[in-house]
Formats: sequence, C-alpha cells, structure tokens
Amino acid sequence: MPTASINGITTRYQLTGSGPPLLMFSPGGFSAELANWASLGIYRRLRLLAHLPDASTCITFDRRESGQSGGRVERVSWRDYAAQGIGLLDHLGIAQAHLLGGCAGCSVAIATAVAYPDRVASMVLYSPAGGAKYRLKQQARFASHVSFAAERGLPEVAALAAGSGGTFTTDPRVGPWASVIRTDPAFADAYRGQDPARYQAIAAGMGRVLFDRDTVPGAEPEDLLALGQPALIVPGQDDSHATSAARYLAECLPGAQYWDVPVSEQTEQTAPARVAQFLASVTPAETG
Repeated sequence: MPTASINGITTRYQLTGSGPPLLMFSPGGFSAELANWASLGIYRRLRLLAHLPDASTCITFDRRESGQSGGRVERVSWRDYAAQGIGLLDHLGIAQAHLLGGCAGCSVAIATAVAYPDRVASMVLYSPAGGAKYRLKQQARFASHVSFAAERGLPEVAALAAGSGGTFTTDPRVGPWASVIRTDPAFADAYRGQDPARYQAIAAGMGRVLFDRDTVPGAEPEDLLALGQPALIVPGQDDSHATSAARYLAECLPGAQYWDVPVSEQTEQTAPARVAQFLASVTPAETG
C-alpha cells in the first residue's frame, strides 16, 4: 500500500474506484485506520467502500498516530488532523474533494472545511462523535494516561504499548502515540528519552484542545455558520455519537441535509445509496 510524507509524517493511503475525489476521514477514535471503513461497528454492515467507489475515487488513509501512519509528539489539534488530509490531496495533485467523515472523522472534516474552504466541495458527516458523555470519556482517557506516565515513566509506557498491542482507545495507559511506538523503532527510542514533565504537559494539553465542548468538537459554531458547502448529516444514537451532536451540526451548517433515519434503519441497502445520491446532487457550479 502506498505512503506519502505529509508535513514530515508518513501517511499510509489507498485509492479505490473512479470519479470525483472523496477524501474519507476514518472512524475509530484514536485508532482511525482506513481498514475501519470495512471492519468497525456500523461501518462493517454498511459496507460503504463496497458501493461508493462505483461513482467516486475514494481516498482512505490511516490518520496520523493510527495504523501504519507515523506521528510526532506534540499537542495535536483538529487542525493538525485536517492538515494531514489536505497534504494528502496535495500529494495526489487534487485541488478539491468531497469529504466523508465517520465518528470523530466528522470533527476532522469540519475542521478541514473551516481551515481550507476552497478545497472542500461538500461534506458527508456520518454519525458524528459528540455529546456530554463523549467529552467526559475522552477527557478521562487523557487523564488516565497522564497519570500512568507520571507514575511509571515513559519507558514503561513504551514497553506496554509495544508489548500489549493495545490502542489508546482500548487501553488509555498506552497513550495516543502507541501505534507509532510499535511501528517505528527510532520514534520509540526518542519517546522513551523525552522530558517527562514536558510530555505530560503536551498530553494533557492535547486532551483539553481536542475535547473542549459537549457538542461536536473540531470547529467553532460561528465558523460553521459561515460555511457554504453542501452537507449531509447522518445521526448516531449512543453515548459517543449522541443524536444531539448531529442535530447541532444541522443547526450550524446552512442548508445542510439531515437524514432523519434511526441507526437501525441505516443499512447496506439504504446508507450507501443515500450518500451517493447526495454526492451526485452537488453540481459542478458548487464544486468549482
């Protein structure tokens, strides 16, 4: 599978299908791998990648610090995740693309639209992550990791990450850089030798920056209200994908379409067709 260096970080990606480009921000929280579109949760049964490539060039990739992509110890923000996606479009020579975000990928999608509006033709925001319980869970995850790193030290964090196979999503102790520790020996060596206090400040700050609200994180409501791209919003319905989060986006994105269908009725027969219908409805005048 091909890779590209985006802002100095290795990014693993895949192109599938033909047609207008569709940049897909993977679901999966802090394990946002391209494989999740076929194997994770609701996306396993929706099989979007079995249908959308019929009319789109689907661009999937491992988000930084996920899967086989690299990373860097820094206070990562939603804008940093957005920059990775835009950097991949630059690498591929694509001036503008439709966006599809799943789960926390919706936060990356809206951050991308705000930071790079001319690069975004439209957005599909599928089961956006958000809500009070989601925020509390994510903040607790970072607090747990910072506490473990302070008590046991970074060499032990690295050893646990390398040996357990766990991810930050499944085991907060291993931290958000666990996958890079496992796949990049040079990164792992540098990770173990960092200044502990500086590292703890970076990790704690990252949690505050990413999860600062009970709505959908990623962009300020005032910035969303100023966007003009067509959008389709598909609600989730659980503690991490509160229906209120999808409704919030519908309120903030002018003219957005809201597919008001319960999760149980979002199926392989209905969901890919609804997404494809929306993408086909975006006219050349709207995509520039």
